[in-house]
Amino acid sequence: MSAIEIPETIVKKELFLERIPKAPQGRYAHLVIVRETESFPIFQTDGSLNIAKVRAGLKEEHRNNLTRLAMFKRKQSSPERLTGRELLRRFGITQNENKDGEAYCDYNEQFCQQCPDCVYYGFAIGEAGSEKSKVYVDTAFSITGYDESHRQFSFNALFEKGNMSQQGEVRSSFGEQDHIIPQVFFPSVVTIKDATVNSFVYVMNNVIRTKRYGAQNTRTGKMENHVVGLVFADGEIFSNLKLTQSVYDYMAEQGRLEETPLDRSDVLKAVKDAISPLLADDGVSSQIVTDEPLLELVNTVKSVTTDETKLAAFLKEASDEAKEYSQRVIQKLKPSKKS
Repeated sequence: MSAIEIPETIVKKELFLERIPKAPQGRYAHLVIVRETESFPIFQTDGSLNIAKVRAGLKEEHRNNLTRLAMFKRKQSSPERLTGRELLRRFGITQNENKDGEAYCDYNEQFCQQCPDCVYYGFAIGEAGSEKSKVYVDTAFSITGYDESHRQFSFNALFEKGNMSQQGEVRSSFGEQDHIIPQVFFPSVVTIKDATVNSFVYVMNNVIRTKRYGAQNTRTGKMENHVVGLVFADGEIFSNLKLTQSVYDYMAEQGRLEETPLDRSDVLKAVKDAISPLLADDGVSSQIVTDEPLLELVNTVKSVTTDETKLAAFLKEASDEAKEYSQRVIQKLKPSKKS
């Protein structure tokens, strides 16, 4: 018996593959989520917050440009990968103490090429080989504009006694840094290509568990990921930008953008209501899971991932699946060594 059983009343068994295929099968599971800031995260490149000037909405009346905060793909996927890798290491599926060990796996340094992280999220190690990610993440955009979504704060580095001067010397460690404020919302789609039950649950668990994103995440960066919908389709669906613009249209029409921070329940409802109309333009065959069935699915996943014994059994199954794929596909496709 499998460590996790998803009720067929929620998701039909045939929507998941029995094992990870060698060639793409055109089977996509899309998690539609809303990332909500809960402290003052920093998503930056070269010292300034990442921003993009785009159209405010999709409708003609909202064709004005709006500068939005941008959460680049690696700002999302890297923390979630590291969350999963912590669990794998905790249960002895990968470890990074012994480089001579067969299971040695170190993120962006030395990939073992056979654990769930390597197989599901992919890796690239130059001439030694690579594996394309089966988890797609793209840049997410804030619903509200840059001006009302960030603040600039001063910072300093104190001496031991908590002041800025010592023995007549005043520290020059002053500076200013832009931070994103709490309760800024980033609609986002996380796609698992050719999902098995194990890869789907592994990725969903990482999304739910990950709580810190961006720079300086030991001091700030708390976020909450709200799973709003699940879409099974035979192709890729709408972009994060299109989803955000559609939500902007809906909330503007409802008069819900007039005050910030936005109301969480309004945002979640707007994202859920945007899914079906956007899918109609995508030209894919799809099945949507929202509301009570989605809540039941999330609770089913949590019933396993919050139980120590069940979680260990699930991760062992995911590891066995990844190893089987590695031996069947990755190892056979490795480039031959030059003599």
